[in-house]
Amino acid sequence: MNDTTYREELNHELGSILRFWMRAMPDEQRGGFLGRIDAANTPHPDAPKGLVLNCRILWTFSAAWRQTGIWILRPVAARAYEYINSYFIDRESDGFFWSLHPSGQPLITRKQVYGQAFALYAISEYYRATGDPAALDQAIALYRLIEKHAADPADQGYFEAFSRDWSPLEDLRLSEKDANEQKTTNTNLHVLEAYANLYHAWPDAILRRRIILLLGVFTRHIVDASTGHLGLFFTADWQPRSTLISYGHDIEAAWLLYTAALAIEDDSWIQQTKTLAIKLASAAVEGLDKDGGLWYEKEKGQLIREKHWWPQAEAMVGFLYAWRISGDRHWLKRSVAAWDFVKKYLRDPHGNEWYWGVQPDHSPMPGQDKAGFWKCPYHNSRACLEIIRALDGMAV
Repeated sequence: MNDTTYREELNHELGSILRFWMRAMPDEQRGGFLGRIDAANTPHPDAPKGLVLNCRILWTFSAAWRQTGIWILRPVAARAYEYINSYFIDRESDGFFWSLHPSGQPLITRKQVYGQAFALYAISEYYRATGDPAALDQAIALYRLIEKHAADPADQGYFEAFSRDWSPLEDLRLSEKDANEQKTTNTNLHVLEAYANLYHAWPDAILRRRIILLLGVFTRHIVDASTGHLGLFFTADWQPRSTLISYGHDIEAAWLLYTAALAIEDDSWIQQTKTLAIKLASAAVEGLDKDGGLWYEKEKGQLIREKHWWPQAEAMVGFLYAWRISGDRHWLKRSVAAWDFVKKYLRDPHGNEWYWGVQPDHSPMPGQDKAGFWKCPYHNSRACLEIIRALDGMAV
């Protein structure tokens, strides 16, 4: 496959993903978007509505509209923005609720910093797409709220979670599968992503410093210098609390750290993150199967033999950036191989999004969603947008 064909296929795929979400997900009875569509494409109107899902919808349609200029995308972004502002905002204690009842009433009111970061990422992208000054003001206020409550002035980085009124919690976990620790790579990576996106819209000197501090956290504490893998769970002072390897997070961080350095136009950090990107991408290669797909995780030396949708999307982007950084086309071949895996095994042939994942025999994982609390249009649409932009030579 040549570069032009790759770009054309992803342009077509982006349209397919966006059409699914425009067609299937609006909640015409209660507003906003449905909380869940199962693997059989059956909507579940009584499913809870998650902050991450709604923010990722907002980011996706804002980013796609900004990059493509296709006008029908803007009303979907506006619908998401209006719903988030009408229902997810905590007007008593600030920040955003973690989830809502289908009716729009608060369900889980805790302040998961991961969720606040995705709200910031999405709202700043909505501003970049629309130029709405109210959205920029809101994004700046949310950034300052995160700094006020979640930033660690002693050891740097960001704490994991708080109660509704931003007081301490005992159970900090993002999901049931996560370790209950003060700091995680996942949250800090997406705070960095959100801050870099805000910086594009608002190049503030203090925000720039916060981005540099976070890049330093990754180089000093999170990336294992000997293996190139990310640590995932940490104490407040960055003592590692897990040996779990997440190949998807390795390859996602490879390009997100680099693009954060590009955002602030810091030559020293650009060079450092170029080296880091290749190191992380090389570590992720350990998780590649012969079919081009990326295994999910390795725990205590044993592969978790599943191939979820989102690591494949991140492999497409991360390996492509490794090619752009190094000039070695074997990275491009790995990016294309990940896309070929998606086409063969993960993409619904009828244009109904990607499956959650497949088992070792390539059969779909049972009981998983097409769209839901965690199954969102963010990873795969972002992969399409990033690769199209990279192959076109467009700026971030």
